[in-house]
Formats: sequence, C-alpha cells, structure tokens
Amino acid sequence: MPEQPTADPVEVAPVRDGEDLDWRRIESYLRDHLDVTGAFTVEQFPHGSANLTYRIGFGDRLLVLRRPPFGEIAAGGHDMGREYRALSRLWRGYGRAPRALHHCADHDVAGAEFIVVEYRPGIVVWGAVPSSMRHLPDAGRRIGLAALDALADLHRVDHKALGMTDLGRPVGFLDRQLDGWAKRWERVRPEAEEDPVRELGRRLREQQPTSQRPAILHNDFKIDNCQFQPGEPDQVTAVFDWDMATLGDPLADLGTLLNYWPSDASDTDDHAMAVPGLENLGLPSKSEIVQRYAGRTGLDVEHVSWYEALGCWRTAIILQQLYDRFARGESSDPRMADRGGWVAPLARRGLTTLESA
Repeated sequence: MPEQPTADPVEVAPVRDGEDLDWRRIESYLRDHLDVTGAFTVEQFPHGSANLTYRIGFGDRLLVLRRPPFGEIAAGGHDMGREYRALSRLWRGYGRAPRALHHCADHDVAGAEFIVVEYRPGIVVWGAVPSSMRHLPDAGRRIGLAALDALADLHRVDHKALGMTDLGRPVGFLDRQLDGWAKRWERVRPEAEEDPVRELGRRLREQQPTSQRPAILHNDFKIDNCQFQPGEPDQVTAVFDWDMATLGDPLADLGTLLNYWPSDASDTDDHAMAVPGLENLGLPSKSEIVQRYAGRTGLDVEHVSWYEALGCWRTAIILQQLYDRFARGESSDPRMADRGGWVAPLARRGLTTLESA
C-alpha cells in the first residue's frame, strides 16, 4: 500500500472566489428566523462537487448552510426543499441524519432557496485512512463495512412511522429513473460519433428488474458522504447531502455505492469514479459488502449488477452536468474541468457490469 499522507484534508476553508453569497443579507435573515446570537462567521466545505455548502457561525454555535450551485439547474436536481422535508423528520428514526432547522424559499436572500442544518463535528474519509485511525488494525476495511451498515440501516427505517410517505412515489420508481436521467443526458450530451451513455440507458431499460419493498433512499450514497468520529472507524455518525432523497427501490442506493466502490481491475474502463486513493484504503470487496447488505436488510440481491450499472449511468450523466456547468462559466471550481473525461469510461464500465446482470 502506498505511503499514507501525513495530513488529513481540511474540513473547511475560505470561500472560493466566485462562490461568495450576500452574507450581510443572509446574516440578517437568519437572526430574524433562528435563535442565534454572537458574531457571524463563514467558511466553505471545499470538497463537495455540486451544491454550495458553507459552515456558518454565530458565536460558538456552528451551523451548515446549503444552496444549489450557480447557473442552470436540471429539473428535480439540487432540491433544497426536498432535503429539508427529509432531514426535518428523518433524524427521529435514523440518528445519522443531521436535523434540518430552516428552509428559505425566498431567492432574494441567497440567490436561490437554501436550508440550514445542524453542524456535526467529525471527519470524512477521502483518499486515505484518517490519521486518527491509521494505528488501528484493518481500519480501511472497518470504514467500508461501517458505511455499508449505515446504508442498510437507512433502508430498514419505517418511513410510515416517521410520517414520510410524501417524500416520493415508490410505484414506478425505476421507470421514472430511466426516463428522467435519459432526458437529462439529452440536454447535456456532447456531439460524438459513439454514445455509450445512451446505449447503457437503452440496455438498462431492456433488462429492468422488478422492484422489491420500498425504502427511504439517500440517492447518492458513498463513503465521502459519511462522517466518522476521529479514531472510530466502526460507526458512521452522520450522513450528508440529502437533496435527492426519496422513496423507492433500495437496491438503487446499493448500486450507487457499488458504482463508487474502487475496483482492482487493470482495465481503465473498469475503474469506478472513486476518490483518488480510495483503492488503496483496504476496503472490503464488492461481493462481501453485497452479502453483508443482504444479510442486514433481508433483500434479494440477485440483480445487483443491474443496479450497479444504473449507478454508473446516473453518475456518468451527473459528471457531464458538472463539466457542462464549468464549461458555461457557472462554476469556479477547477476540479470540474476534469469531470467530462470520466463520462465515457464510466458508461463503458456500466455496459460491462450489465453483461453480468
């Protein structure tokens, strides 16, 4: 295993150029709508790819403010109202969900709707085992299993008991996924002789399985959307980024996680769109986490390869959307310039995965 970096990635940083908001107006609005006192401060969480996420402070009290990215937004994407509806209730039955405190639908305040969520201190695993865990045996494997358990436990939550039946429509979920993401692709697809993304969408529809029982879906579940306490790799303490949360086929969430899971394959097209370095973490194998998920949820995982291919397809389209936004000058994040190069390889990986479905 390559040498681990000595320093952990920073949690927050000064706000990137071009991503400042009208902080005086936001501060005034929040003082009127939340019980807060003390000096106002702002920092940015620098590692996310889409939504603009900031850590704001009023004296010693820290909160998280989230709003959609600048520019054109795909229909149904970056839905802060949806995230608020999920997180204002989910915390009661799923302790890893931070509690949402406020939703502002007035675009004049921050240029778009936004939400304020409780802040939880902790660490996120990016491309290396955090320094506080490196001395622990099998830390990478334990991190991977804890992330999987957090997903499986979400899918065991009784959404009816939490009054969350309005979060989505489970009937026809996969049909709407295939229709909706295909439309998104047509809006951003580049001119090219070959279109593996469109071909993958066509084959997914041909081989579509029948959904099992519905569950609450995170809809973009991955290791770097999980938070751990320093020195504790066995327990996810928080899960972030719920703007696509819904009710639907729980295996779609598992497929998304597998799509991000690193592979040891030598073929470039068979590598997941994972955080660089994640393949050296010592994570458990895909087959192990699939079986652990089945045992923890009681769900049938026979068609899991189809769901992984679905995850590859969706992620490829999201990457093209991110690159397209950067190309239009709507994002100042230099990382987005490279996102387009991942699209075709990830779609081809999905096609290969689908062959084993």
